[in-house]
Amino acid sequence: MSTTRYLLGCLLVLTLLEICLHVYSLRVTPPTHPLDPPFASSCRIPPDSPLPHDDDTAPYDVGLSRENATILMLARNSDVEGAASAIRSLEERFNRWFHYPVVFLNDQEWSEEFREKVGQEASGETVFAQIPAEMWGWPVDGEGREWVDREKVKDAMGRLSRMGVPYVDNENYHHMCRFYSGFFQDHPALKPYKYYWRIEPDVSYTCDIPYDPFRHMRLNHKTYGYSIALWEIGSTVPSLFRTVTTYKSSHAIPTTPLWTSMLSPSWAPLPLRWALMSDARLFHSRTPTGDAWSLCHFWSNFEVADLDFFRSAAYRSYFAALDATAGFYYERWGDAAVHSLAAALFLAPAQLHWFEDWGYRHPPFQHCPREGVGCACACDRREGAVPETCLRQLRRGVDP
Repeated sequence: MSTTRYLLGCLLVLTLLEICLHVYSLRVTPPTHPLDPPFASSCRIPPDSPLPHDDDTAPYDVGLSRENATILMLARNSDVEGAASAIRSLEERFNRWFHYPVVFLNDQEWSEEFREKVGQEASGETVFAQIPAEMWGWPVDGEGREWVDREKVKDAMGRLSRMGVPYVDNENYHHMCRFYSGFFQDHPALKPYKYYWRIEPDVSYTCDIPYDPFRHMRLNHKTYGYSIALWEIGSTVPSLFRTVTTYKSSHAIPTTPLWTSMLSPSWAPLPLRWALMSDARLFHSRTPTGDAWSLCHFWSNFEVADLDFFRSAAYRSYFAALDATAGFYYERWGDAAVHSLAAALFLAPAQLHWFEDWGYRHPPFQHCPREGVGCACACDRREGAVPETCLRQLRRGVDP
């Protein structure tokens, strides 16, 4: 009996030791110094910089050459009031100094009302373009035939709709997610540009932006910028993470600190972890070794990013693998999760930037900078505040 207890005790100790080692193996080593500080901590950066202009109330780099960049808004004609409000806020807080162009995209022809009402709010050039049919609609094969099972889509939409998943029964929403995941960067109206700043109807900016973000993205070697990080709705993407994990493995893509930061290590013992927790039929959003995606991702309705990232061969291959599964329709894969997982696959933590110093409101959520960061902010930190759990998790590779 004592021998049996001894052996069981040893087995328990070894099991606990293996679990601890496994969890420790997914630890992200923090850097010795911040790798992603704010571009500005006050209304003037740098404070001792000589002004290239005479107006000491304007951003210090107004007189410098503009970057090859544009503001981008996807909208519908019915969004006219919300779109005008968003552009007005952008102009007040930033673009009245820089006059960057604005590209408006719509899957339908633009109404004259939208062009006139929204266009008059912008101080830069405006382009009102329509999305080509091949970028917005059901996937087709090389011979132009649809290959997605519409009945399967209808059943999936009905099931998710009964679960209360928002937008799932809106066909255009699925087309929009697919468009922003794999086609927007190639739209003819965006082809001339290297950087884009995504803006949506009804958003507002609650702090002055005292510098050119595109210039600072270039100077600081940043590829992808965000404002808010939160959880994805797990029921909308049950197979997305496993699909991405399989792609990562089949293409021998090295594990980045951001990828590890997205994982929540399983505390189950080894046999259970591999045999049960990794079973995609029982547990969604897990690796083949049983570790879970935390569902944390960057909220893509705000993005300032390098279009060359989405035009790269690596990203195109990644999107093609996702698109081939029709997960944008059989489930409700959002472009926010798709972009975030791509960043985790291909980018180093220091290539991402958190616009901590910007006040940004997208109802019902907002980001309001902490005390001492931001310029002329007019926001209430308690209103629509997003829990910082995901933000802290995803920034483990850049914050000491």
